[in-house]
Amino acid sequence: MKLVIKPEKGFGKIEIELGEELWSGIKKLSEKYAVPPERVIEIALLGEFKMPKGELEELEKKVEELEEKVWELEKEYAPLRFKAYGVSEDNKILAIELSGLIAENNQLKRFLRLKPERNLELRKLISYYLQ
Repeated sequence: MKLVIKPEKGFGKIEIELGEELWSGIKKLSEKYAVPPERVIEIALLGEFKMPKGELEELEKKVEELEEKVWELEKEYAPLRFKAYGVSEDNKILAIELSGLIAENNQLKRFLRLKPERNLELRKLISYYLQ
């Protein structure tokens, strides 16, 4: 790969041919730290490295332990989330049925020449469960 470095002002651009091995290393670093490859090269050229505070191996072990705890909690709460989803879907179905029954009830009251009721609280509750 060909790397071109241009100054902010002036004409002195530099062209460098990078080997495939070096370019793949740069790509791995950019993916690992979620930065563009250009930024990785810039950091390497300017020497803006940050040395980790403390032992890196200790920090990695702590991260692994925390990941294990997260997965344990995920296993514990996944069935509860599934049940909650089922209950929310049931509530939606019941809200649809209730809305239909209210409409039918209002039609019957109109047929019987009675005054239909406008229960706003119930309609708000139905719209809440339909969302």
